[in-house]
Amino acid sequence: MFFGRQNELKRLDGIYSSGRFECVVMHGRYRVGKTALLREFSKNKKAIHFTAQETSARENLDNLARLICAMPTGTIISPGDITSYDDALGYLYEMTVSERLVLIIDDYQFLVSAQKDISTLMCKHIDRSLASGKLMLILCGSSLPVMTSETLGFDSPFHGRRTATIGLEPFTFFETKRYYSDFSAFDIAIVYGLTGGVPRYLEQMDPQLAIEDNIRNNFFDATSFIFEEPSNILRREVRDLVYYNAVLKAIAAGCVKNSEIAAKIGLETSACTAYLKNLTALGFIDKYTPVTEKSGKKTVYEITDNMFRFWYRFVSDNTSQIHSATADKIWRGIAREIPSFMTAVFEDICRQWFEQQNRANRLPLKYVEIGRWWGVDPVWKRETALPIVAYADDENAIFGDCVWSDEPAQESSLSSLEERSRGFRHQNRYLYLFSRSGFSDECASLAQRLGANLVMFE
Repeated sequence: MFFGRQNELKRLDGIYSSGRFECVVMHGRYRVGKTALLREFSKNKKAIHFTAQETSARENLDNLARLICAMPTGTIISPGDITSYDDALGYLYEMTVSERLVLIIDDYQFLVSAQKDISTLMCKHIDRSLASGKLMLILCGSSLPVMTSETLGFDSPFHGRRTATIGLEPFTFFETKRYYSDFSAFDIAIVYGLTGGVPRYLEQMDPQLAIEDNIRNNFFDATSFIFEEPSNILRREVRDLVYYNAVLKAIAAGCVKNSEIAAKIGLETSACTAYLKNLTALGFIDKYTPVTEKSGKKTVYEITDNMFRFWYRFVSDNTSQIHSATADKIWRGIAREIPSFMTAVFEDICRQWFEQQNRANRLPLKYVEIGRWWGVDPVWKRETALPIVAYADDENAIFGDCVWSDEPAQESSLSSLEERSRGFRHQNRYLYLFSRSGFSDECASLAQRLGANLVMFE
């Protein structure tokens, strides 16, 4: 069942309705739902949905040729008439001189791998003929480096020929909550923390089961779909799997600086830098700097995908025990760590809440940037951190903290937030405290005195 992606569908339909040649590039990580979106879009339209395979150029051409020949046209052709990509593109032009046709090339990175000059060849046909017809060409791929070099980058063959770009992201927490409403609000937060809002992973979660059973069934069962997913995806992108895995495990374990990661896995810092750079380019990790500061010594690395973060923190080192069916024993220890894992997830959810409120103009200011801050408190001269800092200008800023606990947030949490906010130069400081389990009476009283905002997770 297809749901969500209404904005993307509306945009694709708008492009389709132009009636002229269009070249759309769609990119997004594996399992994010690109193919499902394109299938939904192409319903009731004259469309060819060609999925490239990890195979030879000849076999991919033969598969494309069969799809072209299966289309109802005034010209009768057989697959044997198409012996080159030049032939295929020529027939596509004939089919679209006066009639709208959608050609979807899915997993474009595999077609590029098999036929190195395919992008240049397609662009030549666009310039010579296709641009004067009614073809809507959609190139869809999961490998960001390939899609950048071939279709998105300034030096790519499609620069100047691409008419639209759609980057498909995982669902936010609030989208996840809307589309998977069979879970309780508390459970959906954990489900989001486990899946990162990636539709394919969300589909594996059963609302009829307890969260503990969902975790065990998907992450601690060697026969499950998710169990080997991170390794399989990484293997598609890199060759030296050993060190890439080691880097990801180190980050998941809390080593976030280049020097810390290098020391953890026994590499020189320069060598570790190369692995970090590649993982960043591939979209597996990202680097962060305290908001309001420029990139520098405080830069840290984090795994971008919640499912990968969970897997590399709790599953990767236990695969042997899981294969030997002793998962029950290791699960008991891991279950105690779920609340600490959820702390960062909850902070991310709260930042998403701010983004919603900011777009709807429901905050006391319209901020220009939101993020985290960490470093030495300029007032108290000690290491501190704030999970949410959003500023509008030099005078106005929002400061937030998040409490993921079974107990109501206490007065001390709000008092600490107020104290940490004083280290910033902003004259107007707006305080927001988020809690999973409500607030104590003392905390509510202090909030009233400070004019702070208490936000209950629901």
